[in-house]
Amino acid sequence: MHGLLAATGLIALWQGFVWLTQVPPFLLPSPWRVAQALAARWDSIASHALVTGAEMLAGLALGALLGCGMALTLAAWRGGRRWLLPLLLVSQAIPVFAIAPLLTLWFGFGMASKVVMATLIIFFPVATAFYDGLRRTDPGLLELAATMDASRAAVLWRVRVPAALPALASGLRV
Repeated sequence: MHGLLAATGLIALWQGFVWLTQVPPFLLPSPWRVAQALAARWDSIASHALVTGAEMLAGLALGALLGCGMALTLAAWRGGRRWLLPLLLVSQAIPVFAIAPLLTLWFGFGMASKVVMATLIIFFPVATAFYDGLRRTDPGLLELAATMDASRAAVLWRVRVPAALPALASGLRV
């Protein structure tokens, strides 16, 4: 109910802004003109929305998979952590939109460049949040696993990963 009220209020503000400022419709159309265009071109908009949705889902799946893989690699491989973690942090400082022209040059104007862009946007929050969750596993659980003489792989898959799932969900939500 609150969402409906908020959406109605935002649309009313939008309409009021258009009336008060007399902004040309090609710069900011009124909500009514947007609704008319949506009704008139529904088939075209729907087909393009399906393509965009597929690009987003492919980027989400690939970014989550690669982010989880990076986090697991960082957690399991001590030697690799020394050179992968700084690389991850430095590459995260580069805005993805700054490299968008390069992605377009490398992958073209088709679906691939958009999927790569979505993958990069999703990769970093997932990798950092999941790695943080893996690092912050309850020490009591780790001591219990050591007492039971669990292997490093068993500790990772049966203790650390389940304990880090809330952090992974947080990274996916971001």
